[in-house]
Amino acid sequence: MIHYENFELSNGLHVFVHEDSNTQIAVVNILYNVGSRDESESKTGFAHLFEHLMFGGSANIASYDEPLQKVGGENNAFTTPDITNYYLTVPANNLETGFWLESDRMISLSFDAAVLEVQRNVVIEEFKQRYLNQPYGDAWLKLRPLAYKTHTYKWATIGKDISHIQHATMEDVKDFFYRFYTPQNAILVVAGNVKTGEVEKLAKKWFGPIPSGEKYMRKLQPEPPQEGKRTLMHEAVVPLDSIYMAYHMCDRLDDAYYTSDLVSDILGRGKSSRLYDRLVKSEKLFSSVEAYITGSFDPGLLVIHGNLNPGFSLEDGEEAIQNIVSEFLSKGTQNEELEKVKNQAESALIFSEVELLNKAINLAVGAVMGNPDLINEEPEKIRSISEDQLLHTAKKILQPSNCSVLYYKSKSA
Repeated sequence: MIHYENFELSNGLHVFVHEDSNTQIAVVNILYNVGSRDESESKTGFAHLFEHLMFGGSANIASYDEPLQKVGGENNAFTTPDITNYYLTVPANNLETGFWLESDRMISLSFDAAVLEVQRNVVIEEFKQRYLNQPYGDAWLKLRPLAYKTHTYKWATIGKDISHIQHATMEDVKDFFYRFYTPQNAILVVAGNVKTGEVEKLAKKWFGPIPSGEKYMRKLQPEPPQEGKRTLMHEAVVPLDSIYMAYHMCDRLDDAYYTSDLVSDILGRGKSSRLYDRLVKSEKLFSSVEAYITGSFDPGLLVIHGNLNPGFSLEDGEEAIQNIVSEFLSKGTQNEELEKVKNQAESALIFSEVELLNKAINLAVGAVMGNPDLINEEPEKIRSISEDQLLHTAKKILQPSNCSVLYYKSKSA
C-alpha cells in the first residue's frame, strides 16, 4: 500500500506527497498532461522535442544540469503518446533545489534560437538513427497508421515525418509551451524523506506565483471499430522476416484492461508462454516471438510480434500464430496457467514499486488519469480476474477482423 497526501494550489497545480523516512533521497516528479496524441497532424513530434528543449535553459537559469549536479542530483525525462514526464532525485536536504529548477522552467523556457537549433538537430539525428537506419526501426511508423485511421495514436512520439521538426519555428515552440506547460495541466509528485508540510510550503513558494494559464480541453476523435483485417507488406534490408499483428483493445481505465494484459501474457510473455513454447522451442519456426499491450490511456493495441527463422515464410508464421490463437479461443485457459501469469504480473508490480522513483511516477500516472489510488488497486484488479473473464476478453479482441498485420520482409542489400 502506497500512502500519500495531496493538495492543490490556487493556480491548479495538483501536488501529491509520499513520505518515506527509510531513504535519504527525495524525488521530484512533474508529469505534464500532454503527449503525441495532442499534436496536430501537420506538426507532429513536438511533445518529444519539448522533452529535449526543457533541458536547454529556462527563464532565469541558463543551465538546468549544472546546479542539480552540484547538489548531488540526477534527472531524466520520457515522452509517451499520452504524457511527458520529468523527474529528478536529490539528497533530501537539497529538496528545494529541485523546486527551484522545475518551477523556473514551468514559468518559461529561455526560448533561445540556438537551443532550438541544437535540440532540433538532436531529435532529427535520433529519428534517423533509431527509426530510419536501424533494422525494423520504422516498423511502428508503419504499424500505427495501419491500425489507427482516426485517433492521433496513428503517429509515433518521434513524429509522423521528420520534416515537421525540421520546419518547427520559434512561434510553434512558444505556442506549444504556453498551451500545455501550465500548472493546471501538470501533476507534481514529491516522494522520499520529506514531510507534507514542508512540501506544501515549498510548492506555494516556488510554484504558487505561476499563472494557471488557459485550461486545456482534450477533444480527440475516437477510433471507430475496425471492421476488417488490414495488411501491409514492407521490404527492407533486415536479418529476418518479421510479422506484427496488432489487435484493438480497451483503454487504460476500462475494467477489461488487466484482463487484456493477462491475455497477452498467456500468449507471449516469456519462455513459458504458449507462442514461445510452441513456435520457438518446439517447432522452431521463429527465432523470437512475444505478445504485449501498448498500455495506452485511450483504447490501445494488443500486439503479437515475431521474427521468423530462415526457411519459413511470413504465411507460415501467420498461420502458426493463428492456430495457437484459435486454440486459445476454443479451449480457454486452465487455472494453473492463469495463476502463473497473475503471479508474474503481481510480482512485476511489486518489484517496480521497490524503487522510490517508480512509486512517484506510478502515482502521477494514476493521478493524471483521475485515479491516484490506481497504484494501490492494481494487484486486486489482477487477482480478481476469472477464467471466464479472460476467455470473454480474448474472444472480443483476437478476431481477424480486428487485426492489422505488418509483414516486414527481409531483402538483400
